[in-house]
Amino acid sequence: MSEEEGIRLQKALAQAGVASRRVGENLIHAGRVEVNGKVVEGQGMRVDPTRDVIRVDGVRIPPQRNTQYLVLNKPRGVISAMEDPHGRPTLAQYVPEGVRLFHVGRLDSDTEGLLLLTNDGDFAQRMTHPSYEVSKTYLAEVDGAITEATLKRLRGGIELEDGPIKPDDVKLVQRADARSMVQVTLHSGRNRIVRRMFDAIDHPVRRLSRQSIGPVKLGDLRSGATRELTREELGALLDLTGL
Repeated sequence: MSEEEGIRLQKALAQAGVASRRVGENLIHAGRVEVNGKVVEGQGMRVDPTRDVIRVDGVRIPPQRNTQYLVLNKPRGVISAMEDPHGRPTLAQYVPEGVRLFHVGRLDSDTEGLLLLTNDGDFAQRMTHPSYEVSKTYLAEVDGAITEATLKRLRGGIELEDGPIKPDDVKLVQRADARSMVQVTLHSGRNRIVRRMFDAIDHPVRRLSRQSIGPVKLGDLRSGATRELTREELGALLDLTGL
């Protein structure tokens, strides 16, 4: 990019909603802004906001694109598809009218919780590619009282018909005589992996909800509602997927 191309860095910061141009100049002067891995030392730098990697205080500022990134709290009974020949409820009802989005990965019909929707094909491909699989956290209500020995078995890894699976983390949230609540974090995107893990230890899942994907948390988003990814969430996901 030649010196005359692009826009001034402080303008790019303002357009991204980081700071006003004046405050952006102060951030640059304080050495708090990086472009493509190098601290910016002067005020005259021009950037291409669609391609250059810009950070403020180490936090990635997502590039400016005509793309959308939504968080959906998918209800139970909804299939991860935009249309269904059998007339089952789909994700289409949660997409804003006139907008074409597709789901990033999927949740089976009986699983509720966090699902990402976007029209950014590169982002969706990286998010679901085995080389870049981002950690996902689930809350599972399962049959029976989970013992400490069973938790230890889960943490050590379970052998399934399509190979072993070892969670990143397993936490007991609640235990009763007839049921337990267990939080599981793992990177695998294999089909129905959480349900199959608990089937393998004879504690079948009653109800399952995905609570987070990487830094993106479901929080108090109500069932069937959507929100946009925050700038910080999107920047972190772009870093995790190498975009």
